[in-house]
Amino acid sequence: MAAFLSGLGRFSFRRHWLVALLWVGLLLGAGVLAARAPAAPPNDFSMPGTQTQQAYDVLAERFPDANANGAAARVVFRATGGKVTDPGVKAAIGETVRALGSDPQVARVTDPFAAKSVSADGSTAYAQVSYSVTTSQLAEGSQAALQRTVEQARSPELTVEVGGNAVGAPPGGGHSSEGLGLAVAALVLVVTFGALLAAGLPLLTALLGVAFSALTIRVLADPLGLGSTTTGLATMIGLAVGIDYALFVVSRYRDELARGRDRQEAAGHAVGTAGSAVVFAGLTVVIALAGLGVVGIPLLTQMGLAAAGTVVVAVLIAVTLIPALLGICGRRIGPARPRRRRRISRSSGDDGLRPAMGIRWAGLVVRRPVTVLLGGVALLGVLAVPAASLEMGLPGEGSKPVSSTQRRAFDLVAEGFGAGYNGPLTVVVEAAGGGSAEAAAGAVAVEVGKRADVAAVGQPRFSPSGETAVLSVVPAAAPDSVRTADLVRALRDPALAGRSGAQVMVAGTTAMNVDVSQKLSDALVPYLALVVGLAFLLLIVVFRSLLVPLKAALGFLLSVVVAVFQWGWLGSVLGVEQPGPVMSMMPIFMVGVVFGLAMDYEVFLVTRMREAHVHGQPPLGAVVSGFEHSARVVTAAAVIMIAVFASFLGSDEQLLKTIGFGLASAVLLDAFAVRMTLVPAVLALLGRRAWQPPRWLDRLVPDLDIEGARLERKDRPLTVVGEPGPVADPAG
Repeated sequence: MAAFLSGLGRFSFRRHWLVALLWVGLLLGAGVLAARAPAAPPNDFSMPGTQTQQAYDVLAERFPDANANGAAARVVFRATGGKVTDPGVKAAIGETVRALGSDPQVARVTDPFAAKSVSADGSTAYAQVSYSVTTSQLAEGSQAALQRTVEQARSPELTVEVGGNAVGAPPGGGHSSEGLGLAVAALVLVVTFGALLAAGLPLLTALLGVAFSALTIRVLADPLGLGSTTTGLATMIGLAVGIDYALFVVSRYRDELARGRDRQEAAGHAVGTAGSAVVFAGLTVVIALAGLGVVGIPLLTQMGLAAAGTVVVAVLIAVTLIPALLGICGRRIGPARPRRRRRISRSSGDDGLRPAMGIRWAGLVVRRPVTVLLGGVALLGVLAVPAASLEMGLPGEGSKPVSSTQRRAFDLVAEGFGAGYNGPLTVVVEAAGGGSAEAAAGAVAVEVGKRADVAAVGQPRFSPSGETAVLSVVPAAAPDSVRTADLVRALRDPALAGRSGAQVMVAGTTAMNVDVSQKLSDALVPYLALVVGLAFLLLIVVFRSLLVPLKAALGFLLSVVVAVFQWGWLGSVLGVEQPGPVMSMMPIFMVGVVFGLAMDYEVFLVTRMREAHVHGQPPLGAVVSGFEHSARVVTAAAVIMIAVFASFLGSDEQLLKTIGFGLASAVLLDAFAVRMTLVPAVLALLGRRAWQPPRWLDRLVPDLDIEGARLERKDRPLTVVGEPGPVADPAG
């Protein structure tokens, strides 16, 4: 592996203009195709195989005119000084309802007074707008007309807000804070390299990789049904790993220049060693992301595959474009500066130089491995406490910023009618044994209306064939409450069907939450077995060891997401206006993605330790030496990744905001609490056993030479810049 990648690096360095033009051509080609491609559809929250999805499928079949998957909006009116039934206010509401119905894509608008959607105190009313098209087919003009009608309806006497999936994103929305993350990354790179040009290469290549990936996703969005969130996640992951992978290769290149290699050989050696670590680190992330497909949730599959493709692009850029750009830059990128050591008193008899911070920390860890290990495990145990109270749900309008009209409409409905009106359940009733749907629906309505956790039961609607009825059931509690979830399970209880003589199916947001939670719970073990199993096998090949891969355990990382997004810690600082249940898909997503990202640092840090051991260092010395050479770069890479992920806290998408904070917290804890502390402590305790595989494993596992030992044997003695005399080849 090292020899192949070294040859690839030398070729890219030598033919630098050819390689650079090839990447520019790929970017331009993707841009031309993306310009002709239709916009990405909205996120698809369909859940094949769940009862909720079955209910929606029945509605689509039996009520073709209802368009159960169509776009919808709820326009909420609040009288500020009187009641909505006052003549002037009522007339203004009627005029607004007529204006809403004038859009050609609107199928139906309910009159609040005819539909009895007026609050008991008369202060609030709402009109339901149903469109004849899906959200992805809704024209921008229709969205603009909805917003314009709502804006024109507002007056000193009438507050008007609108919610629903037909409401477009506000102008100027997006990820403006990404620029702050990139600025932090640029600052860290400048401090790490001490040179603007060397610092600019990782940023340039990461942005090129993200641009190419985003354009490719845009091209494939319509034929593959990729939702709008896939590009946001791919950008987040792509920026983070793209900068980090390039950082490792450029840093190793400058180290090799400092050892006295000529530029082409330094580029080849950097790609052969650091590039090998990049390839295998990228593979662990790809495995974790692509493995999300086994869960069976379309949105997770789309997000995982799109992000995995972006990681593949980042790896290819790191091993081809980076050495090409190094060749273009030539002597303008120089060798790494010698590591400075602070001068101290010579009274102790030493050379008067204090070891660098990384060496001092590694020395402390290997001298007190048991103390460090126990302290680290105790800290992680404390951080895992919030996970015991984990509650899950899908994103709703109640989690949007208070500045949004959707959130204000949500709050007005909850205040005027009750929290349950923001999440009504759709109950589909089919008569058993060819009986009457009307009788079955009546029996179900009576049974359900008796329950204390039900606020209201609507009048049934019947399919054209008369075989199926639909009831709207309003829970007494909020959509994301445990009480409402229990109501869903009660309505699905076969006992209810037996008493009413009907088949009952439940749909709606809360019903979907229940089904998604169950589906994710069922898929967690197979997913972990696949992802962790494949990553474990991959790390065995990388490290040629059983013990090193066994110590990668990351279950505590999800706890920080729970503490902020469910408990509300630091919520006002991080833009979480209303804490609530963690998104249903977050646990399995975080476990997989964080596992993959954490293996990045595992590979980068431990390969340098193994490299030192392969080249003759004793076990403890190899840990300290590997830490000395990699700790600064790994620290810089972790800070960059944290900054990029944290920048997505400014997103208007709750999904991206949650993922961004979760990944930033995970990398912070994993890179510093686990990789920089627990990993060297465990390796110090294991000693030679960490690097010596059993004989049977040594025979089975191919030696891919990740550490570049065979490359060293081919090289001449090197002169280290800043130190006198030749340095013998450590491989002998």
